[in-house]
Amino acid sequence: MLHTPKHWSENGESRSLPDSTMCSMNLDPASAYQALVSRDRRFDGRFFVAVTTTGIYCRPICRVRTPKPSSCRFYEHAAAAEAAGFRPCLRCRPELAPGVSLIDSPDAIAHAAARLLDAGVGDAGLAAVAARVGVVERHLRRVFVRQFGVSPVEWLQTRRLLLAKQLLTETALSVSEVALAAGFQSLRRFNALFRQRYRLAPTQLRREGSAPAGDGLALALDYRPPYAWDALLAFFRARAVSGVESVDAQAYRRVVRLASTTGWIELRHAPERAQLRLAADPALARVLPALLAAVRRQFDLDNDPQRVAAALGELVREPGLRLPGSIDPFEQSVRAVLGQQVSVAAATTLAGRLVARFGTSLQTPHAGLTHVFPEPATIAGADPDELTALGVLATRARSIQALARAFAAGELRLDAEAPVEPTLERLRALPGIGEWTAQYIALRCLSWPDAFPHTDLIIRRAFGDLTPCAVLAAAERWRPWRGYATLHLWRNA
Repeated sequence: MLHTPKHWSENGESRSLPDSTMCSMNLDPASAYQALVSRDRRFDGRFFVAVTTTGIYCRPICRVRTPKPSSCRFYEHAAAAEAAGFRPCLRCRPELAPGVSLIDSPDAIAHAAARLLDAGVGDAGLAAVAARVGVVERHLRRVFVRQFGVSPVEWLQTRRLLLAKQLLTETALSVSEVALAAGFQSLRRFNALFRQRYRLAPTQLRREGSAPAGDGLALALDYRPPYAWDALLAFFRARAVSGVESVDAQAYRRVVRLASTTGWIELRHAPERAQLRLAADPALARVLPALLAAVRRQFDLDNDPQRVAAALGELVREPGLRLPGSIDPFEQSVRAVLGQQVSVAAATTLAGRLVARFGTSLQTPHAGLTHVFPEPATIAGADPDELTALGVLATRARSIQALARAFAAGELRLDAEAPVEPTLERLRALPGIGEWTAQYIALRCLSWPDAFPHTDLIIRRAFGDLTPCAVLAAAERWRPWRGYATLHLWRNA
């Protein structure tokens, strides 16, 4: 496995950095340099190389001439490279590098906080992030610096600047709009920090002709290949809810609601660049960090398919399968309950009826997208007879409303930062939610790579109809990637 060094000194020996740029892991500089020479996409986003002779840091896949080992410093994260005084490469664009998956997080608190900062939760202050991960601010700062070598504020500044850099490069947003979309509350502060870190004004970065066609946002999202786009698109197509989602042979579209802001998104595949291309409603610019984090999670863009394939072995017949996540965890959990013991088509039909009855209209319809999935409070307050009139069984109607009440009261969170086992226990405590539903929700809403619905009929058949306990025991060899094993078992059936 590749290990990334804290620092490569001028004589080629590993040496500790000052406290402000310390990385948390002792990693092998020779392996990192070999990965840089090979430009292997498996290592993209796992480390960054900073070059002392230029003052620039790059992704390991950058196509510029390979620097000498004595000129290289390696950092696990872009924030650490910037804290050391390096600025991002304009060619390989570090802001596009894929991240790491949940399973790669040696310090759960620090990595959960980093994901929340990336998603814009830090805009409400560090106290909000600390509350979400269940610690006090002081402890969060301590574990964050220990893990990443920079403070949460430095991390947040880097993420905002890199997002602003991408927006300046790929969109026609004005500089003030870029600053707001990236999370800066002050245009003056944005301009000053941009000049300080990148040594040029924001307007100098903008390229002529970079504005996209149409009036929407258009951004690139990189991944590590291979990427089984057709398989993922087929999964979403079979489950597309009328009015909320639209899937054809080339694109996935859906309605998004984030922090009371609604709009549409569209994803297309650009395999020659190892990217998905995101187009989005301009209204979503105000929640852009949260949107990008949600899209990366739904399409599992931070996964390392080579590691998964190595763990699953002969089970992998279709390389690059990704976990199909969800942007709206309440919507997905309701659809999981509707899917109990019925076909995918039947569950999708019921979800469509629920949207038509209780959903709200999208202010600006787009390509067949017309409705927003109903909010938890709406479903919680509905007359149960209204649900059963749609064809929902009375027992499932009770389960859905219990789920909605838990969401509306803030008693249940189904996002990637929620603790897995306590969340599963909370789900199982709700009426009508058993092991299959809880594990499926963990797979789709928590994006948990080790989720395993071992009571699933197709999975049991794949094991020769073993008992559920025997299936669990047999699947131990696939830990911690049993969620991906589930997808392969379903695809291989």
